Amino acid sequence: MGIKVDLSKLKQMRWSDYAIRFVFGGLVTMLTGVLAYRYGPSIGGLFMAFPAVLPASITLIEKHENIDAAGADTAGAALGSIGLVTFAIAVWYFVDRWAASVVLIAATLIWLVVAITLWLVSTAISKSLKPKTDQR
Repeated sequence: MGIKVDLSKLKQMRWSDYAIRFVFGGLVTMLTGVLAYRYGPSIGGLFMAFPAVLPASITLIEKHENIDAAGADTAGAALGSIGLVTFAIAVWYFVDRWAASVVLIAATLIWLVVAITLWLVSTAISKSLKPKTDQR
């Protein structure tokens, strides 16, 4: 499945779909704040990388598109999350060594390289697993 933009899909969305995303995202954000308040920023920060609207978005994508589109979106979120973990590790490692602006730029570049590399690898693997059609 390739990346494409289809703005006509926006007309198919209902306001209730947006409300579901907003409420679910708010609840996840609130829960993260409660965890950070109760257990400190180290634990709360772990949950900040959770895409707050992902579960609601996935169910809406599956409802309006199909299960393959929802699966592709979930896989992309997982790869991006792995990139975010590398961002966090880079910040943790370099924060005491470099200026904050340099750390953020370096960590962002590391995230970008990791996320894009994982996406390219997963796309190549996906293409290699597809059955070949007989082209005569």
